[in-house]
Amino acid sequence: MRALSRRDALALGVGTAAAWAAPRRSRAAANGAEAEIAKFTGGKTAEPGRIAIDLPEIAENGTAVPLAVTVESPMTPADHITEVLVIADANPMPRIATFHFTALSGRAEAATRIRLAATENVIVVARTGDGRFYTARKEVKVTIGGCGG
Repeated sequence: MRALSRRDALALGVGTAAAWAAPRRSRAAANGAEAEIAKFTGGKTAEPGRIAIDLPEIAENGTAVPLAVTVESPMTPADHITEVLVIADANPMPRIATFHFTALSGRAEAATRIRLAATENVIVVARTGDGRFYTARKEVKVTIGGCGG
């Protein structure tokens, strides 16, 4: 067994420090997002479509990103949107908001400002009164000081 040289000890220390200091965007966050969606849909598959997400492609400040969601629906007693779930897949707590609607709402639209941890996907899932689900997603690049990234 050979002795640990200074060069080996330095390389080991630098490697350990780099691994410890690396950003912690783990797969757990993405899995948390999928778990939230599965809980919302009861395990059913959501169809793409009927949802328009209005988000900037690049957000200079992740603490107040404007979001508007519109779901295409006649909003009649027989066919209307009952809930809309908003998820950010890289946030530590992926569930951002849930909006509730009735047929009397007239339109299934909501607008707010959201907080995003980093460049990530915002996923919207809508539930209809008869138990169908629709989904859409949009990526938002969050920069620091508007420098791109």
